[in-house]
Amino acid sequence: MAGENDKWEIYTDKRGEFRWRRRATNGNIVGSSCEGYTQKAACKANAERHGMDGNPKGHGAKDKWEIYKDKRGEFRWRRTAVNGEITGASSESYKSKGDCTANAERNGM
Repeated sequence: MAGENDKWEIYTDKRGEFRWRRRATNGNIVGSSCEGYTQKAACKANAERHGMDGNPKGHGAKDKWEIYKDKRGEFRWRRTAVNGEITGASSESYKSKGDCTANAERNGM
């Protein structure tokens, strides 16, 4: 399965908030948090929502996924919780919808 050997990092950003990122085996970042978190546990829960540790608590099971074209005409994805909050988004755009969908699947879709 794609992404099973990815490395997950939880780190502190310049503002002192916790963020996560997911790196492929080639070192490329293939997922990252959309925002900083004041609590490490909240950051970890969002990372799990995107597949860290196999998402053992089933975070985000009812989230809505959207694949759309950005202003440049390239594909991106975003993940929205039932309360309307965006809980994830692609960290880059993709020329093909299939590549975008593959990245969304790698991040929990």
